[in-house]
Amino acid sequence: MSWTDERVEMLKKLWADGLSASQIAAKLGGVSRNAVIGKVHRLKLSGRAKSTKSAAPKIKRPSAPRTNLGNGGGGGARTNAYGSAMQRGGVRQGMAATALKQDADPQALVVPDTRPIEDVVVPIAKRLMLTELNENTCKWPYGDPLTDEFYFCGHGTDDGSPYCKYHGKLAFQQNDRKRAR
Repeated sequence: MSWTDERVEMLKKLWADGLSASQIAAKLGGVSRNAVIGKVHRLKLSGRAKSTKSAAPKIKRPSAPRTNLGNGGGGGARTNAYGSAMQRGGVRQGMAATALKQDADPQALVVPDTRPIEDVVVPIAKRLMLTELNENTCKWPYGDPLTDEFYFCGHGTDDGSPYCKYHGKLAFQQNDRKRAR
């Protein structure tokens, strides 16, 4: 709905009477609370009558004394706002968290190594450059290809594989599901 002269006058009257923007929107109908707030702002209606709710004096409750619970200076026991004794760091004395006592003596679970025992020999790389590789040399890369320190393993290969025996095992590992079958 658009703001007609009658609706604007009604808005001014309700605003002066101290109604909230939500109440004014409900009385006018067809506008939202935000539309009322925007229109009040554009009309520069800053003076508001105090509502009956806010006319009553508010009684301020005394606040509880505050204590510094940090690890700052001083030591010994302190009391918090409730009068409970506190230690450094804000932990109550005598109220520390404790684990439940268990009768069972836990033992570490030992899982046997089921991998086949083989002689694992990590080859020392021959540090070949790309131009020095052929079909019978291991093409396992070492380092970052964008640096001068990049090189290849260079050891001999078996059965037309691109890698030596050690790097072939690293490159072609069986899937765990296939191993279980």
